[in-house]
Amino acid sequence: MEKRGRPPKNQPAATTEQEMKYCLYARKSMEDEERQAMSIDSQLSEMRRVAERDSLEIAVIKTEAHSAKDSGTREVYNQIIEEIKEGRYNGILTWNADRLSRNAGDLGKLVDLMDRGYLREIRTFNQRFSNSPNEKFLLMILCSQAKLENDNKSVNVARGLRMLASLGLRPGSAPTGYINSPLKSKRGHVEIDPVRAPIIRMIFEKTARDGWPTRAVYRWLTSIGFKGPNGKPFSLSNVNEVLNRTFYYGAFEFPKGSGNWYKGVHTPIITKALFDAAKKRRDVYKMRRKENLHTFPFVRMLKCGLCGSGVTASEKFKHQQNGNVHRYVYYGCTRSRDTECKARYMKEEEMLIQLADIVEKLDIDLLGMRERLEREIERWYKIHGFLIGQPVPDRSRERREDDLRRYAKAIFLEGTIPEKKDILEFLKSKLVMKDARIFLDEAAINQNTANAENPL
Repeated sequence: MEKRGRPPKNQPAATTEQEMKYCLYARKSMEDEERQAMSIDSQLSEMRRVAERDSLEIAVIKTEAHSAKDSGTREVYNQIIEEIKEGRYNGILTWNADRLSRNAGDLGKLVDLMDRGYLREIRTFNQRFSNSPNEKFLLMILCSQAKLENDNKSVNVARGLRMLASLGLRPGSAPTGYINSPLKSKRGHVEIDPVRAPIIRMIFEKTARDGWPTRAVYRWLTSIGFKGPNGKPFSLSNVNEVLNRTFYYGAFEFPKGSGNWYKGVHTPIITKALFDAAKKRRDVYKMRRKENLHTFPFVRMLKCGLCGSGVTASEKFKHQQNGNVHRYVYYGCTRSRDTECKARYMKEEEMLIQLADIVEKLDIDLLGMRERLEREIERWYKIHGFLIGQPVPDRSRERREDDLRRYAKAIFLEGTIPEKKDILEFLKSKLVMKDARIFLDEAAINQNTANAENPL
């Protein structure tokens, strides 16, 4: 272990300035508070003049555009630290001390390198910092001052945003349907977007008054080629975001999730009554979806083999002249990923038969149900033997395997819904429906088996 204050064995200490080698480092932050700082090219130009003036040997030039607020996040800076340890150079030339660090972690690395003799000097445009107590102390003061400025700016920015909110101005970019005011005197103000605002209003009207579900609204927006301010088509999540945004009727919460609500000074696109009506309609759909999970228990077990969407179900009733009513259940693609998916619908009876065949062919160990099913089969043999007055027969290994598969299939065909779902639980998200056929996703099965055999 090397003693602190001494240079590494493979790097003798420099005794004259000519033995010094420098890394010329320039950094430009993308943060708002540093946009007025010198550009990287300007920093390099000025520091090259310093190097020529003082006859400094530049071993390498490093540049990056990254904030120095967070410790250990700058890739180029971390490379410099490692290369100094390797002895490639023993000095740093940069425009100002705050280019190197605005946090205690990165500053500590520099001081540690000086203490251990790896880093002999840091030069800026008008200052030098060597391995002396006073100069290191000054370096730490300057970098700590930069950190203090950052911390104060964060506090001031947060206070300014709260002030905007209290004035009825929502911080941030304008939501779809509004545009930010181009006037500097109206910072935080938004104006109605004459192109998109009518469409936003129609989204709420079609949901609240016409009873359109979210997916129907999404398909309509796609059909008319509606795009957001970023020029991209609206996604299903964008539609949900619009329908949840209270800003459209004049109120907003800031920060989000804080419980602090403000009345905006902007012009509302809709009324609160329309917003509430749309929310009520969507709550009804959510309740129906929960009910459907009980009515159609296998919807979350399957995925579409054509587009990868989930699978939904619907029921049809056929009334006969003699008064009988027949119920038919069909499973099909939700088309959440591809609204034009050509997947066919499949009757529940046909699906159950195919699923039973899949279960019969699977390894019972793969289903993770061997012990439980063996106990149930043994119990059945005992009850059956008691009723007919015969002892439980001895079963061969092949007979036991056959009993397991047949019993699993029988439960799936004749058992209750919870029993069927229990058998298929292992196959959840691994069953694919395509061309009115059910298939196993072999890749998913193999991955699941590998994870079981090699747990972390």
